[in-house]
Amino acid sequence: MGVEERSASIINTTFVRPAAFYINGFTNIPHAQYYYVFLCFVYIMTVVGNGFLMSVIYLVKTLHSPKYMIVFSLALTDLCGSTALIPKVLDTFLFDRRYIVYEACLSYMFFVWFFAFVQSWTLVTMAYDRFVAICFPLRYHSIVTKPAVAVMLLLTWAAVLSLVACMAGLLDRLSFCGSLVIQSFYCDHGPIYRLGCNDFSANYNVAYVALITTVFLPLTLIALTYVCIAVALSRIASGAERLKALKTCTSHLILVAIFFLPLMATNLAVMTSYLHPNTRIINSTLTHTVPALLNPIIYSLKTEEVMKSIKKLWKSIRSNIIISTIL
Repeated sequence: MGVEERSASIINTTFVRPAAFYINGFTNIPHAQYYYVFLCFVYIMTVVGNGFLMSVIYLVKTLHSPKYMIVFSLALTDLCGSTALIPKVLDTFLFDRRYIVYEACLSYMFFVWFFAFVQSWTLVTMAYDRFVAICFPLRYHSIVTKPAVAVMLLLTWAAVLSLVACMAGLLDRLSFCGSLVIQSFYCDHGPIYRLGCNDFSANYNVAYVALITTVFLPLTLIALTYVCIAVALSRIASGAERLKALKTCTSHLILVAIFFLPLMATNLAVMTSYLHPNTRIINSTLTHTVPALLNPIIYSLKTEEVMKSIKKLWKSIRSNIIISTIL
């Protein structure tokens, strides 16, 4: 047995665990630190916006409904997803701590993708809510109940947990005996498994399954619900009623567009042609961070019910402040 065959045999029978990976980030971009300062601003606004929306839903009893259980879940997912990603990105590049321990890297990847996938299926749950509200308005309160929504959300979290755990587990089966430089801005799944020096076909397959089940399948289901909604709206005789029903969907449609379109564009570009690492990093960071920033703004400004609740809550707080100062 030759030297190369012997080394290949050793690699196939033992796992080579690196002490740490090196996160490469941008290459040959001057003043890249300004981009990370921008991400810091995005994170602060994301925490404020989602925290505020969650507080409004929690404090205003009229928003304690199945629909706003889903909105609360989306805000929580946005907050957790941004917290899993942005602070570590800032620590990595602003303070030049690019080496990350092997186990910490897998955990990092797990939480970033877990919350991104949960966000995807939470948008599907929102589409289901709008579908029942418009297509079966008389049965809405009997179909979309708090227990039913709670079960859907819990099943979503459990299914996504299983998928992402499978992705992380398969990474742990790889041997890393060559380069340990991750060509991304965080511990991304694709750039990590491509560093493996043994067979990573299982990792490729699970990445393909994840792409289908968390991007293309949710988007297909959402599209089908809106086809049914369009058919139901076409049967409404009054144009004013049709417009009123359509307005209840605009916030959700905007959320779907800003989440799925950049994600699909990035993944299709990677699969069909060459995408420069710097371009991929910018696309990926914006895909992971901008929707979480915009979601609470869209729901606060585009949803009349939330705006009324905010005004009601503000009046209540102001009245309590006035009473406390008088007393």
